[in-house]
Amino acid sequence: MITGKYPSLRLRRTRKYSWSRRLIQENNLSCNDLIYPIFLVDGKNKKQPIKSMPGVYKYSIDRLEMIVNNIIKNKIPVLALFPSTPDNKKNKFGTEALNEDNLVCRAIRFIKKKFKNNVGIMTDVALDPYTTHGHDGLVKNSYVINDETVDILIKQSLLQAQMGCDVIAPSDMMDGRVGKIRKSLDKNNYHDVQILSYAVKYASNFYGPFRDAVGSKKSLKSDKKNYQMDFSNSNESLREVALDIKEGADMVMVKPGLPYLDIIQKIKENFKIPVLAYQVSGEYSLIKNGIKNNLINEDAVIESLICFKRAGATAVVSYFALDIAKKLNSN
Repeated sequence: MITGKYPSLRLRRTRKYSWSRRLIQENNLSCNDLIYPIFLVDGKNKKQPIKSMPGVYKYSIDRLEMIVNNIIKNKIPVLALFPSTPDNKKNKFGTEALNEDNLVCRAIRFIKKKFKNNVGIMTDVALDPYTTHGHDGLVKNSYVINDETVDILIKQSLLQAQMGCDVIAPSDMMDGRVGKIRKSLDKNNYHDVQILSYAVKYASNFYGPFRDAVGSKKSLKSDKKNYQMDFSNSNESLREVALDIKEGADMVMVKPGLPYLDIIQKIKENFKIPVLAYQVSGEYSLIKNGIKNNLINEDAVIESLICFKRAGATAVVSYFALDIAKKLNSN
């Protein structure tokens, strides 16, 4: 039994009731904070499960209407498209990226025709889904070359803008590509197409299931450390973001997410620009399998997403986005 003088300030007072906890809550999550990634597959009437990502599927173009309807119904503002390109359409130059009838281009046209501007479309700019070697750019003497790759990325970005894309998202980590892409878009009167730069993309070990989903995992014979960031580094992220802002980025991305909350916070504190986080495939699968095996509670998903907001993220790309949006809308 405690006797004598006791502290008059008790922080637990405000934690006693739900209404009190809600009243002083510092961060919250809404559907507006979510971006839903969609994997595309060639063919008709396909909804293929991805073994390494339980609950995530690849959709053929004709099956997109249902999933996009769900996204709009649940008030998610943006979807992101990622293609699983057939092997027979890949080569070492990634030329399928410039085909106006590739999976991404066809998906953009379908969604825009069907849903107009009721949902934003974000598209990835990089060559890894289209190359036989699985790298984000052209390879010469086992090295991913910068300037020649950027020339192709400019064309890829312009093509996606012509198809109706709203947000161009260069994820390749080539130097100088944001400025070149912005200049090309503006020159061709796509002034309103936004650029979300994957300014801070680490050479991470958490990308495996994604690479499996887009079909680049089996073809990738080496790592991407000569162009993606060293996960030991922090200050370098500020230099990357500063350069991309100067070149015309409207938003920046930190990828992966949860292991890099310190990076998100650092960027948000130093730059007053929207900072997005990507809760990548490895993070998703770890959490999903933890829930499946009763090792963690389903509320761990909400907790993980709130962590991004607490660190300063404006929005989060997450494979949990649709499930969480449904939950938020039902409350």
